[in-house]
Amino acid sequence: MSSGKMTFNATWSMAVGGMVGGGIFSVLGVVIATAAEWAWLSFVLAGMIALISAHSYSALSVAYREGGGAFTFLREIDRYGFAGSVSWLLFLGYILTISVYGYTFGHYVANAFGIGSWLPPVLAVAIIAGLVGINLRGVGTSADFEIGAVWFKLAILLGLAVFGLVDWSPSALTEGVEPKPWSAAIVGAAMIFMAYEGFQLLAYDYGDLKNPDRTLPRATISAVVCVIAIYVVVTLGTTMLVGAQELIQHKEVALATAGRQALGDVGFYLVTAAAAFSTGSAINATLFSTARLMESVAEDKDLPDVFGKENRANIPYYSILLVAGVAALLSAIGSLNALVNAASLIFLFTFGTVNYLAYRKGITLAWVSLLGALGCGVAIVLSAIDQFEHSPVALAVMGAVIGLVLGGRWWYMRGR
Repeated sequence: MSSGKMTFNATWSMAVGGMVGGGIFSVLGVVIATAAEWAWLSFVLAGMIALISAHSYSALSVAYREGGGAFTFLREIDRYGFAGSVSWLLFLGYILTISVYGYTFGHYVANAFGIGSWLPPVLAVAIIAGLVGINLRGVGTSADFEIGAVWFKLAILLGLAVFGLVDWSPSALTEGVEPKPWSAAIVGAAMIFMAYEGFQLLAYDYGDLKNPDRTLPRATISAVVCVIAIYVVVTLGTTMLVGAQELIQHKEVALATAGRQALGDVGFYLVTAAAAFSTGSAINATLFSTARLMESVAEDKDLPDVFGKENRANIPYYSILLVAGVAALLSAIGSLNALVNAASLIFLFTFGTVNYLAYRKGITLAWVSLLGALGCGVAIVLSAIDQFEHSPVALAVMGAVIGLVLGGRWWYMRGR
């Protein structure tokens, strides 16, 4: 990559890595608890919305010939106020995502040491803090390293899936749990949508891609298709290994439990290493991208100027510190279900907005983008209903936080 631009291989690898990096390690037990034997279908349904959204994101990036995601797309149609509100919600979504990755990292690593419940939150805060230090020094990850890392993760996950699939036993899908109707897969899809959000970080990197008008659509769409297949086979394979109940009971470390069943201690430690590496890498990438987005929004005067200030390594350090600080706090005190649900709802709203903008813009297959927008809306409603019935306090807290974020933006803009 002597030109300094990302090739198709690097772009595809970063898209896959961004999704798989923390997704399946964090949400597998959560979705099985909701959809039981239809968990695999939840990943398919969420993946279909992600696939449509990938088309919309890439088509709009090509149409406007710039990166920036929803914030940029809304500014292009002079919806500056809505663009600002969406960007502030995205900050919250990325903070929640980092907290999920930190939570998952802490539980997988602590589980390997077999130490008590105090260690996971300590490790979650430690990994986020450590990666803040790396980001503030401006240390980046090379594309070649990302490519190798993705194939390492895929090898572990697919190997685990194969071990389970060779002993195909459909009864394992409902072992120890109540069977669910297929419609439960729709609610499950809404709950775990954050497992697909990583691809859209590439929309911020349009200018860093080689032949972006060709590379971005091909890489993101093919990456989503690949990740859907990975999630389905891993869900089925790991459930065959240990049964649904076991994955739900150990949802924080579900894949490590399956790894031990497949290959004993070797499998356990291999999966744990892959989980730790993947979630750490995902924290690093999301932290950096979120800080850059905040810097861009600050330059447009929709955030205080302080969030655009850079250190000697040209890193927006106040943005890094704010994002990491809130994420570390949430990873230490939050529950996996609540964090995953909240992040998924925010990304469903954002992706629905982008799909609708793509439809309005009249991109190729605009009617598909409209279906994606409608799908996001349906998923949001069903997820909210499910949370109201099962976790009303968590839903109320999430609503209050979103209200504070939007109210904070209104107060800031009013005082300018």
